[in-house]
Amino acid sequence: MSKALQDFSHFKGLSTQESTTNGHSGTMIRRILPKGRKPRICVVGAGVAGLSGPNWIHGLHENPILDLAKELGDAFMDVPEVPPSVYDQTGRLLGMEDGQQCSELMWGIIEEAFKYSDQGADSIPQNQSLLDFFKVKLKEKNIPEAIAERVLEFCQSWGDYIGGDIDRQSLKYLWLEETIDGGNLFLASTYRAILDRVTKDVLACANLQLSTKVTSISTTPEENATTTVPVTVTTSQHKISHFDEIVMTAPLGWLKHNTESFQPGLPPRLQTAIKNISYGALEKVYLTFPTTFWLSPENQENPKPFFNQWLAPSYTPHHWAVECTFLSSLPAPHSHPTLLFYMHGSLATHITTLASKLDPTTSQYLIALSDFFKPYYSLLPNYDPRSPSCSPSHALATNWQNDEFAGWGSYSNFQISDPEVVGKVELDKDIEALREGAPERRL
Repeated sequence: MSKALQDFSHFKGLSTQESTTNGHSGTMIRRILPKGRKPRICVVGAGVAGLSGPNWIHGLHENPILDLAKELGDAFMDVPEVPPSVYDQTGRLLGMEDGQQCSELMWGIIEEAFKYSDQGADSIPQNQSLLDFFKVKLKEKNIPEAIAERVLEFCQSWGDYIGGDIDRQSLKYLWLEETIDGGNLFLASTYRAILDRVTKDVLACANLQLSTKVTSISTTPEENATTTVPVTVTTSQHKISHFDEIVMTAPLGWLKHNTESFQPGLPPRLQTAIKNISYGALEKVYLTFPTTFWLSPENQENPKPFFNQWLAPSYTPHHWAVECTFLSSLPAPHSHPTLLFYMHGSLATHITTLASKLDPTTSQYLIALSDFFKPYYSLLPNYDPRSPSCSPSHALATNWQNDEFAGWGSYSNFQISDPEVVGKVELDKDIEALREGAPERRL
C-alpha cells in the first residue's frame, strides 16, 4: 500500500476517542454543554463549493463521490483509448507513433517517479524537482537527444494537473499527489446534482449567510474557555456572532493572506504549515463553436478524440504549450462543440489578466480569447478561416487568480524549496497540522 493510501486509511479509521499528539481527539473535542443544548457550530467558507469547478472524478476505489454519482444517475465516462493529437513546436501534427512513444515515455517516467517518491522520500533532497528526475531518467534510458527533448516538452503538461510548473513540483513529496486507486472518470453531467445532494440536508438545518465576509475570528484557549463566549466571529458589516466551535474551510490561498484575522494568532505549527504548502494557479477557458468543425463526417462515430496537445509553439509570440479536451466527445446529451483549454503558471496569469479587464458579456471578451487561442485551434482538422463554423460563438474563462474567495488561485500543491533559505520542510507533517487545526481553541 502506498504512503498516501496508508495515511488515508488511517485517517478514515480515526474514532472520536483516539488521541493525537497534542492529546485531543482525532476529530473533535467532546464537550458537555449546559442543559444538554446543541452546540452552535460556525463553518467559515464553503470548501465543498470547490466541487463546482472540477470535471473529473479521481480514483474509483471507495470514492464517495463516485458512489454519489452512481446514486444520482450522473453521466461519467472513461477516457477513450484514442491517442491524443499532438502538434510540435512548428505546428506540424506528429505522427501517431511519434506522439504515442513520447506519451508512453512521459507517463512511464512519472510512474517511476511516484514509486521513487513513495519508497525513498526520506532520502530525496527537498529542492529536487520532478523535472530533475525526468532528465536523469531520460539519460539513464539512453533516449536519443531529439526524442528526449520532445519528452521534456510533453511533460510540461504535468503543470495542468497540479496548477504549477513541473520544475517546481517536489520529487520528495510527489507521493502526496497520489489519488485514490482505480483510474479517473470524466463527469460529463457536471457536479451540479452531487452538490445539490450533499448540501440538501445541511441547508435544511443551517443558517446560510451568503455575501458575508468574515474579517475576525477570536477563539478562547480551552483552559480559559467559558460556556458562553468561546468563539467570536466578526464580519465586514461589523456583525458579531458567538459559537461553541468553528470549522475553517477557507482556501489555503486565503489563509496565506489572512492569518492576522485570527485572534490570538494561530499556533506557530499552523502558521508554518500555511506558509510551507504552495497554492496552485490552474485556469480554464471554454471556447464554443457553432459546429464541431474538427470532426469530419466520417469521424462522427466513436471513438472520438478526447485530448489535443500543442507543444511550446514557435509560431506564437509567447510560446506557451497548451492542451485541451474535446467536450464534443462526451456522451449524449452532454456533448457540445466546445474546446476546454487547461493552463497553469504564466499562461494562466496572462489569460486571467487579459480576461479580467473585459466584460464577459461583450464581443470584445469573445474576440480577445478567440484571437489568443486562434494559433492553436486553427491547426485542427478542417479549419477554414472563411467559415463562420470555425469561429467561436461563446467564450468563458475562469478567473480564480483574481478571486479573493478562491484564495487567489486553484488548489494546494507541493513545491520544491531551498533548505538553506527556509530550513527543513516537512509537507506531509504540514498537512497533518492543517487537518488537526487547533482543537484546544475550538478551531
